[in-house]
Amino acid sequence: MEYTDAPTLEPPVTSDTMECPLCGHVLPKDAEVCDRCDWVRSDDETAEGKASDAVAVMLSVIPGLGHVYKGYKVIGLLFFIGAMGALLAGALAATATAGFGLFLIPIYWFGVMFHVYGVQDRVPAAGKDDGEEY
Repeated sequence: MEYTDAPTLEPPVTSDTMECPLCGHVLPKDAEVCDRCDWVRSDDETAEGKASDAVAVMLSVIPGLGHVYKGYKVIGLLFFIGAMGALLAGALAATATAGFGLFLIPIYWFGVMFHVYGVQDRVPAAGKDDGEEY
């Protein structure tokens, strides 16, 4: 047998197997834990309760609204109040810079959009749906 530093080949992923999200080890489809790393399946890994990054960016046309959509209500309010400050600062800077200070407003606006795209969701997972009750 020859010694090599090459990693061992994993069997291919099929319909009844899955890759570990942390280490990539091939596991059975219904595995609850990985035997090579500390990954444990949890209930919040479903698509329910996840906010869409694209929708959050589109909602950030009004600064802070995308943050509220993703579950950050206080930060959303602060970004909205900050937009008022950015408008005032841009207007003040525009009077001293022959209008070039107005470029501060879109910089703030795109900064808010960039932040909401990268921030993790805080939307709580949906509970059990009992359907409509009459």
